Amino acid sequence: MDERARYFRRLKRLRGAARRWSVLGGGLTAATAVLTPYAGIGIADAAWAAGAGASAVLAWWRFSDHRQLAATPAPPPAIATPGLAGALEKFPAGRTVLHEVRRQRTRFALRGSVIADSWDRLDRASQTMSGLAGRLTGAGETAALEAATAETWLRDLGQRAASVERAIPLGQPGQKDALVQSHAALAEQFDEGVTAFESLVAAAASYVAEDGHPVADTRHPAYFSLIEATDRLRGIAEGLAELRDSTSRFRAAS
Repeated sequence: MDERARYFRRLKRLRGAARRWSVLGGGLTAATAVLTPYAGIGIADAAWAAGAGASAVLAWWRFSDHRQLAATPAPPPAIATPGLAGALEKFPAGRTVLHEVRRQRTRFALRGSVIADSWDRLDRASQTMSGLAGRLTGAGETAALEAATAETWLRDLGQRAASVERAIPLGQPGQKDALVQSHAALAEQFDEGVTAFESLVAAAASYVAEDGHPVADTRHPAYFSLIEATDRLRGIAEGLAELRDSTSRFRAAS
């Protein structure tokens, strides 16, 4: 149970306890007021009165606790994650699978929409940007953050445009024209935003490509290490082959 559910459960429990003690205290007070005049004040009447007073005090305490808890802001709602999805989220491969499933589900919901093609372009550009993000260092890190913000905005804009498009057939004759115009403006803005996002991804790819080139016209040190390792392994292999041939000739001569 999350903190929000526990908060409201405790609030309900305090309210119920306050009501129960109020009813009990009221009943005991009424019984004391009715029975005392008939036989005077005795031990039983004192017990009735004590019970009524204790119930009233407990009711007041419960109401006080309830008011104090109600004055405290409720905890924010927790994001409920199904058991299987929560287990998959713990592993990189599982997160990839869930991301792909959600992407396909969103794509299926947008089938037939005017923005479907632009949404596919946004998906391709987003996947490309994800592959480049780890190599964007220095000034490129700012571009990666701006790309993430822009993608969030574009996806929200695309969903908004699709929702307006689905509402067009439901509009009254006097409202359809306004909905069509609003949808056209949203779709145009979404398409222009996707084009700008693709340009940013292309610029990020150019940055990564140029950042990998050495300043001088020389090879990267890793290249020479690779050549040396290749030559070394080739020499060892040739030496082993010569040793095997020499051993074979020696055995044949014996």
